[in-house]
This record gives sequence, C-alpha cells and structure tokens, in this order.
Amino acid sequence: MAAAIPIIIAANELIAFVGRLFVAAGLSQATARTIAEGLVEADLDGVPSHGVMLVDLYLDRLRHGSISSCESAEIISDHGCAVVMNARHAFGHLTGPESMNIAIARAKQYGAGIVAVRHGFHFGTARRYAVKATDEGCIGIVMCNTRPLMPAPGGAERVVGNNPIAIAIPSDSIIPLVLDMATSEAAMGKIRMADKTGQTIPASWAVRNDGSPTTAPREAIAGMLLPAAGPKGFGLALMIDLMCGLLSGGAIGQAVMPLYGDPKVPYDCSHLFMAINISHFCDPASFRTQAGAAAERIRHGRRASGTAQLFLPGEPEWRRHQNANGAVQLERSVADGLLKLAQELEVSAEPLLTISRKTETSCQNVK
Repeated sequence: MAAAIPIIIAANELIAFVGRLFVAAGLSQATARTIAEGLVEADLDGVPSHGVMLVDLYLDRLRHGSISSCESAEIISDHGCAVVMNARHAFGHLTGPESMNIAIARAKQYGAGIVAVRHGFHFGTARRYAVKATDEGCIGIVMCNTRPLMPAPGGAERVVGNNPIAIAIPSDSIIPLVLDMATSEAAMGKIRMADKTGQTIPASWAVRNDGSPTTAPREAIAGMLLPAAGPKGFGLALMIDLMCGLLSGGAIGQAVMPLYGDPKVPYDCSHLFMAINISHFCDPASFRTQAGAAAERIRHGRRASGTAQLFLPGEPEWRRHQNANGAVQLERSVADGLLKLAQELEVSAEPLLTISRKTETSCQNVK
C-alpha cells in the first residue's frame, strides 16, 4: 500500500486556520494565534510531534476543562533572582514565554534569573524558550518533567519521564547554538507520529512491558521508552524531574498525569526556566565571538569517511526551518484530523481543504 502524499501549505495560512479552530473553541484572537504560531513553528523546525498534530489533543482537553482559559501564570513567591509561578493549567505556549521573560528580566538585574513553574501544561519545544534568552544576551536553560515513561536501569516499571532539557548559547553565528533533547532515546511524540502515519520505529527506542524490544509504535506507547545512553540518560531525567517539581512545589514522578490520558484530568507538569546574563561574568562580545569560532571549528572539522556534513546541536532544526521556505508539510492523517475538527467546530477549512482535494486528485491521477 502506497503512502499517502503529504500536503504542503503556507505556514501563515496554517497559523490562521489553526487559530480559527481555537477561537471557535472559546479562546481570544490573540491567545489563539500565539498557540497556533508555536505549533506551526515546531512543524517548520521539522519536529511534527510538537506541531499541529497536537491540535485535537489541546482542543479535547480545553473542552473537558483540564486546560484552563487563563492567559497568564500567577506569581506565588518572588525573591529577586528566584521566582515561583503557578501556571494554573493554562496553555504552556502562553505561560512559557511569560516565565522566560521574567527569568531574563531578573538575569539582567541580578546576573541570573530562575523561574520554577507548577501546575503547567505542554509548552511545545523547549528550544524556543532557551533561544529567546540568547536574543537578550543570556544563556537560556529550560527543563520540563513528564509522566513516568522509562524504567530505571534493570527495572521493570515506569519510574521517570523522558524529561526534556534545552540549553542555548549566544554566539555571533547566524545559526543558533542550542541543544534540545528528550532524555529518552526518542521522544514519545515521535512514536505517536509514527503510529498516526502507520510507520514502524527502531527497536532501540522502546520496549514492551515485559522488557522485550519492539518496532510497533502502539506496543511502545503501551510499554516503556528507553533512556538515551542508558544509566546516563536515566540519571539526567531523574534530576530534571526533581528540580522542576521540587523547586516549584509542583508534581514529580507519578503525580504528573499522562498527556494523552483522561482529558478531564490536568496534565500538571512542572517547568524550570533559567537565564544567565553573560555581561555579569565576562565581555559579551568576546563570549559570542569565541562561541561562534568554536562552532565553526567543529562544523568545518575533519569528517569520517562517508560523512557529508557536520552539524552542531540545533543546526538540523534551523536548516529545516530555512529550507521550508515558509511552508509546512503535513502528513495526510494530520491534515484529515484538522479538517474533521473544522467541520465539528463549523470553521472555514480554507485553504487546507482545497489543497487536500487537489493533492488527493493528483494522487488518484497517478494511480
């Protein structure tokens, strides 16, 4: 059976369409656009697991009340460089930028700013918040915990999430220098995307509940993810979980609910945003120059046989975004899901509907 032809749509048109879906669900125009922009940005970066495939999940949770209609977080405690916030189960695409802005402002004043957030919701890719700090002359560090998905080395039960971390370093290079990684061998979102598109996954990504490897996405979702680099990835995931949850007074471990679980029960994850003001430590210009030079040395270093190009952390996503030329490639299953939502919410599906029909007709003509 031939794979369905992906649908290509302009990013600005997709943002407008997704925004209309959220407005129809009761959000303000500004809030809806902010969320839509964050989702589409992930698709442009080549991270569809954090892109518009999540719209149906977001809307379902909004409908059932586990995502609140709050548009901002609440400051619980403020000690200058250290702030604790209650996200009130609002969209992470709203509270994430808000929290990082506070961290940056405090870093400018004190040299470093740390904002711990409890009662949070999924905020998309961590890299977008870390990179935001570099635009203000700061190193950005962002973490989040998730529900337990991985076993301890040698364990047979889920005890810690594949908790992501992003670190962005300012440099004078046009290409952002940013690490953004889940602490599992592969993110659960990638496995769910494989399930949606009918693809298999590498055997190194996950195991069944009995610990045996699998290439079937649904078995992986029901089973356990494997940590990146074994005990090292597990240890890093555990520390992220504890820092995010304990500093914020929020949930850790089993207290974080499944993102794809009961839509009436809040996800309740915890976030941690950090900004380090370089000017409080050294000359910012020199820092950026040296960071850029280090990146160039690696990028143009000697390559192993068969290697066409060397990349730094964050470069593949940046290049995919640049090469996208303002257009998003949607899997047919994702596009069909969005069209179904538009019908349910009585929202205009143009131009996605027209593009979908043309693509389907083209596919039939080829057959």
